[in-house]
Amino acid sequence: MQSIKDLLTNKEEKPAEVVVMNRIPVAEGREADFEQTFGGRDRAVDQMPGFLALQVLRPAEGRTYVVMTRWKSRADFEAWTKSETFISAHRKQSPGLAEGRPTLEIYEIMAD
Repeated sequence: MQSIKDLLTNKEEKPAEVVVMNRIPVAEGREADFEQTFGGRDRAVDQMPGFLALQVLRPAEGRTYVVMTRWKSRADFEAWTKSETFISAHRKQSPGLAEGRPTLEIYEIMAD
C-alpha cells in the first residue's frame, strides 16, 4: 500500500534496506579464534547482490559478539542465506566456537 506522500509525489514504493544482527555467544576462551575467523574471512558475501556492508562488533562486556550486515532488501538477505556461497562459508566454521545458539534479528531501516 502506498503512503499519502508517495501518492502525491507519484513515487513507487521500494523495499526497505535491512540490517541483520546475528548475536553469537562465543565459548569462553575462544574469543581470539572467533575474531580470527572474521579477520581472515574470504569476503564471499561482499559479492552477493544487494549486500552493502558487514561489521563484527566485539562486546565491551561478556562474550556475545554481533555480526551485523546491511542489505538493499530482505529478499537479498534471504537469497544469500539460500545460496551455495552461504552454505560453503558456514561449513568452514570451527566447531565449539559458539556457546549456545545464535540469535538472529532483522530490522528495516526507517531513517538514515
